[in-house]
Amino acid sequence: MTTPLPGERDPGLQPERTRLAWRRTTLSCTVAAVLAARAALHERDSAAGIVAFAFCCVLWLVFLALAHRRIRTLSVTDPAGPSVLAPRHATATALCTVALAVCAVALVF
Repeated sequence: MTTPLPGERDPGLQPERTRLAWRRTTLSCTVAAVLAARAALHERDSAAGIVAFAFCCVLWLVFLALAHRRIRTLSVTDPAGPSVLAPRHATATALCTVALAVCAVALVF
């Protein structure tokens, strides 16, 4: 095994672990969206519940698009390693996750 020269990057298995973490987070968001749908459609027939459910679906789709983009970026085999996650994408992903969790909690209680 050769050691990388100064300035060279040896990511090892880190991109694979990061890709798997994105998949787990996507699965968690999917579960939250499905539970929100169940709460909105089966337990409450109010307009507010339907609007909250629609908002959860939009948030889930945005998160899914952002996560899929990042997973594809991590899958590219580049000797220099994957590109850095842009701050605006990281912020959008975090906001989608938090907003989806808040919507899901609001629908449950």
